[in-house]
Amino acid sequence: MNRAGGAPTRREILHAIGVMGGASVLYQAMATMGHAAETQFAGPPNLSGARPGASVLVLGAGLAGMLAAYELGKAGYKVRIIEYNNRPGGRNWSLYGGDTYAELGGATQKIGFAKGNYLNPGPWRIPYHHRSLLHYCKAFGVALEPFIQLNHQALVHNSKAFGGKPQRYRELAADWDGNVAELLSKAIDNKGLNAVMTTEDGEMLKEALRTWGMLDKDMRYVRGPASAARRGFDRPPGGGVDGAPIPSDPFDFRDVRQSGVWRAFAQHMGHERQTTMFQPVGGMGMIGQAFARQVEGKIRYGAKVTKIDQSGGAVTVTWTDVASGAVETAKADYCVCTIPLGILSQIDVDVSPGMRAAIAAVPYSNSVKVGLEMKSRFWEDEDAIYGGISFTDQPIGMISYPSGGMHSAGPGVILGAYTFGPASYKLAALPPEQRIAAALDQGAVLHPGRYKEQFSNGAAVAWSRSPFTLGCCAQWNEDTRKEHYQTLVAVDDRIVLAGEHASYIGCWMEGALLSSLDAITRLHKRALEA
Repeated sequence: MNRAGGAPTRREILHAIGVMGGASVLYQAMATMGHAAETQFAGPPNLSGARPGASVLVLGAGLAGMLAAYELGKAGYKVRIIEYNNRPGGRNWSLYGGDTYAELGGATQKIGFAKGNYLNPGPWRIPYHHRSLLHYCKAFGVALEPFIQLNHQALVHNSKAFGGKPQRYRELAADWDGNVAELLSKAIDNKGLNAVMTTEDGEMLKEALRTWGMLDKDMRYVRGPASAARRGFDRPPGGGVDGAPIPSDPFDFRDVRQSGVWRAFAQHMGHERQTTMFQPVGGMGMIGQAFARQVEGKIRYGAKVTKIDQSGGAVTVTWTDVASGAVETAKADYCVCTIPLGILSQIDVDVSPGMRAAIAAVPYSNSVKVGLEMKSRFWEDEDAIYGGISFTDQPIGMISYPSGGMHSAGPGVILGAYTFGPASYKLAALPPEQRIAAALDQGAVLHPGRYKEQFSNGAAVAWSRSPFTLGCCAQWNEDTRKEHYQTLVAVDDRIVLAGEHASYIGCWMEGALLSSLDAITRLHKRALEA
């Protein structure tokens, strides 16, 4: 199990704990070893002592930009925000009925969702330990509700297992744990773990495996009350004459292994996806709207930045009005730039060669999301699935059921595809209506006879075709971090960058906010020294 018979590595220990103990035990172990600490938020920044009249231009009205403007404005700086879109929030954004979205290539969608329904094209969930985001949501009056990440009643589909028929996550998870527990118990009996534990330890572990794996008195995972208590019953407990339950039959372990259910485990065990998770009531875009209210009157919308110059002891930004084509400029003492790197690398930016190299060094991933509005909430009425995620090995990757509006008549919006990697680029190459059709075809495997029949309308967003980001989020690797990260986050004379790309929490709103707080703190120090 460990290398060359030596002591197991921390990674090996964590892997074993995760397989045997599940997500909660794994998290506790990670925290003890220093791998799962909460994000680095110690409260709003101290920006006292700002020079009267000092000014800052903020480029981008995403969360990082608006937070920078809000805190700098509180400190006494004159702040102005330049934003490409005609709305605040950047990637923090929801599409509602009546909205229009145009992507690169000219495809334009008029969203037809019913009132109150939405698709979150970008972020869609908030971990409990993203403290800066939760702090500002509370401060700015954003109402939150639980986001259901794990639902044991949801489905797992693999085209190569069970004849392509989806199975309940609950049943597969129970059978996986039960079989693994039985195998470990046999390994103990066969003295296969004597090298790493005493006989007493082995007996203690066996007792733990009996409870955790739902094993019978003979340490077997078989059909019976113990296994059915977790995986479910063929006839559930009831009342009266026929109230006695009938246990269900566990699946053949070969089929369980073939299902790839451990990939679904990994989705739920990651630190960023552990309970409790939240979402704003009414859509993720409520956060961007709340941030915008704090900087009301300071945002210039519909402005495409074309040049950033910091010669002559100031920062001068040139932009083009998206609607009219008119060219305008603005000048300030300093600049906080939150423009995504894929866009920024195409702009004439007056920064050091090292900064230019860092901006150009970080690629962006793609992601495609498809929202499917259904006429009724059949997944609740017929399958008792309330929120959570069903998984498939098809290109759509997964579908997610809405965590809000539960037990209502409908209509409701299912996240009908959330895919990355090569599959996302194939979907992105299709027109939006064909992405929606693909999501319907593949999702119908999970809910045959209902999915297409209940479909009303949809929306599809491919981030590689987003005109304001050209991608989903920044993708650092170990080499680019080592060579470019510190340069990218440094104050370059009068300019500092902020955003999820300037953090170690890439692709999350928390990373954008923590980056912004760090950037403005260092920019403020630079201003005081000047």
